[in-house]
Amino acid sequence: MREAATTGSSTHAAINAVWRIEAARIIAAVARLVRDVGVAEELAQDALVAALEHWPVAGVPDNPGAWLVATARNRALDRLRHEKLAAAKHEQIGHELEAQEALIVPDFVDELDAARADGIGDDLLRLIFTACHPVLSTEARVALTLRLLGGLTTAEIARAFLVPEPTVAQRIVRAKRTLTAARVPFELPRGEALAPRLAAVLQVIYLIFNEGYTASAGDDWMRPALCDEALRLGRVLAGLAPGEPEVHGLVALMELQASRAGARVDTRGHPVLLAQQDRTRWDRLLIRRGLAALARAQALGGTLGPYTLQAAIAACHARAATMQDTDWARIVALYDALAQVAPSPVVALNRAVAVSMACGPAEALEIVDALREEASLRQYQWLPSVRGDLLARLERHAEARAEFERAAALAGNARERELLLARAQEMANAADRPA
Repeated sequence: MREAATTGSSTHAAINAVWRIEAARIIAAVARLVRDVGVAEELAQDALVAALEHWPVAGVPDNPGAWLVATARNRALDRLRHEKLAAAKHEQIGHELEAQEALIVPDFVDELDAARADGIGDDLLRLIFTACHPVLSTEARVALTLRLLGGLTTAEIARAFLVPEPTVAQRIVRAKRTLTAARVPFELPRGEALAPRLAAVLQVIYLIFNEGYTASAGDDWMRPALCDEALRLGRVLAGLAPGEPEVHGLVALMELQASRAGARVDTRGHPVLLAQQDRTRWDRLLIRRGLAALARAQALGGTLGPYTLQAAIAACHARAATMQDTDWARIVALYDALAQVAPSPVVALNRAVAVSMACGPAEALEIVDALREEASLRQYQWLPSVRGDLLARLERHAEARAEFERAAALAGNARERELLLARAQEMANAADRPA
């Protein structure tokens, strides 16, 4: 039974909502047939246009996602029929089209059963791995993933990353052309090829989350919509690849970090750092979900990967009622383990912060001073920021002020810059006070 016809505006709102939820599934199902994500997206868009024409008159179907999938697949089969007929291989085409048409599921049952019966789960995995293929640049992977799997428009992606819309559009177009030109197969990597490809997928999702969690530029400290998209993608991937510990590790890390979102800004939108956050405002549901995902990652066994280790660090914070109650010694040990599997200057800097809490600022300052020679950290605002904090705790206020000013000059985010300049002013005031 179909709903009564609705007004045009309400129907269009329903279509937009369905598209955001179902876009990835539709594109994935069609890409399995046409083996080209660019063509698959065009055909999915054709189905969307058909919905815009048909639903305001006939009403929104009981299962709108299934309607869009079936419509897009029929368009794909029409295209394949035309292409193969043009090749004049009529008899062979007939057999192939019969096989392809047998794949159409006219009426889906519940979403999960349909996904299993129709291979949609595998199709989504194929789409994720294709959109995050190493042949693409990191920027292209992020844009294409948000477009194909997040259902975001080009304008929405451009706003999220504060870049011109034509730039994002070009990245997406070039990414599709690159995948086609490189003949990237629409398939799941197997065996030894899986680990590096999975790492690329997880990197893209975490990049999206991090840009939402602490915006690299602009006026806002956070962009919650990007965090939400990354969490959604991570949860989908965890459901599709339940045996991969690092997938659960990444979900755990994002859930635990996202739990602090409400406490990371004050009523005026100004940043609130971890030490000053009101932990009663942390989202206990997200913490429970994060701890459960971490437990799943650890239960799968093997050497803990970088996302699971970072999630374990976040769990130490989540379990502590105050900064003082935090198990800093365990966090230092976890950073030591992280430095073994994913060494980087940023990991070393974060470890220094934990050392400062476990052993005092003087010992941590020695570590940070050694990191000042790292070329990759020369434009990284958190290096002078951390150094300024350590100097402040050692009551070397004039030096701390200079470090906070240096950090502010490097900050691309306006809120972040305000925070660092405020710290610099605090140090100036402290330096002016008589001893």
